[in-house]
Amino acid sequence: MKKFIIGLVAILALLALSAAGWFYRPWSDYSPAEIQAATQPDHLVETFSNMGEVFPYRAINPSESATYLGRNLQQVSVGYRFGDADRTVEDWMADSDTTGLMVLHNGEVVHETYRLGADAATRHTSWSVGKSFVATLIAMAMQDGRIANLDQSAEMFAPQYGGSDYGDTTLRHLLMMSAGMDFEEDYNAPNSDIRRLFLGANIYGQNIDRLVGEIERDRTAGEDLHYVSANTQVLSAVVRGVYNDTLASIVEERIWTPLGMTGDAYWNQNIPGENGMAIGYCCLNATLEDYARFGQFYLQDGVWGGERLLPEGWVNQATRPNAPFQEAGPDSVYAHRGYGLHFWVPDNHDGEYFMAGVYGQYVWVDERRNIVIARTAADTEWGGRTEESIIAMRALAAHYGDPITANTDVDMEAEDEQG
Repeated sequence: MKKFIIGLVAILALLALSAAGWFYRPWSDYSPAEIQAATQPDHLVETFSNMGEVFPYRAINPSESATYLGRNLQQVSVGYRFGDADRTVEDWMADSDTTGLMVLHNGEVVHETYRLGADAATRHTSWSVGKSFVATLIAMAMQDGRIANLDQSAEMFAPQYGGSDYGDTTLRHLLMMSAGMDFEEDYNAPNSDIRRLFLGANIYGQNIDRLVGEIERDRTAGEDLHYVSANTQVLSAVVRGVYNDTLASIVEERIWTPLGMTGDAYWNQNIPGENGMAIGYCCLNATLEDYARFGQFYLQDGVWGGERLLPEGWVNQATRPNAPFQEAGPDSVYAHRGYGLHFWVPDNHDGEYFMAGVYGQYVWVDERRNIVIARTAADTEWGGRTEESIIAMRALAAHYGDPITANTDVDMEAEDEQG
């Protein structure tokens, strides 16, 4: 009996040692222990500016001929009314752990602020702002003639999804976030599907396409708005299949170089090295100016340097609701906003749309005022701050942008906010 107990203790000690080795991974640059520490709320500001130290990645290089956007800084304190309180953009930034804020007017930087240790060279993670980059690559593939139309199925370009419910889903329904999939997108629920997907890809290094291919449809596609990150993973697989390359390399060739992005960037992946797969539903890391430049590209209707890079009509289609259930309003699924094709649309929109990521990442475009706003943050209360964030960005656009002559409700509200 004594020998049995000694043997059992030895086995348990060996298992504990093995578990500790797996958790801390002293032989690796990345470990679950580092991820756990880095994702604690009090570490998010630093983590979001240094995601390459926590998760594996593949580099995106800028063009050697790239030039920075022009500066015409006119920074002042911009105020607005929220609820019963008078607020300033500085209040909003401080409360939301904003790390960077940039405003472009007619393509020039008119406001530029960095906070909490960030600077112009910081490559801040974008989270789901990256979804809009993936959607843009789908549009570029259409412009190149590699994709005929959005009603083609995902498995035509990503055969690894063949025979699955996702494989049978059209690109249109994936872009609309209307794939009809049984998936819980709740970052706070311990056993939600998005948390399991994150753990599988980021902790266990599993094949993300394989994980997503196991998700099943529980209702008809094209009938409701249900935001599902896995939809974008499938679209990223389509992009990889169309161009037969890694996502980071495609972003470099199709977006970074043509748009003259000035900063190094990177896209996080599931494991280190050449066999790593990009986490396609998020995880682009770039400078604030390059996020703003991407918004300017959309403001210019997908034309850059005199060359049309997106199909005519794409920007208008992608940045407006494509069905009644995508409209913003009192009955919308997501408060204060609706959806297009991987772009959000605010309440009472009139030429306004935005890209958004968890913890408060934004790229806001106001077509009427010729304004682009890029913002990075580590806001743990981002969900409850959506309404104020929209009001704050509208106040910035009203202050720095072109005057609007039409007397719409939105215009009057913006003028009232400015006093």
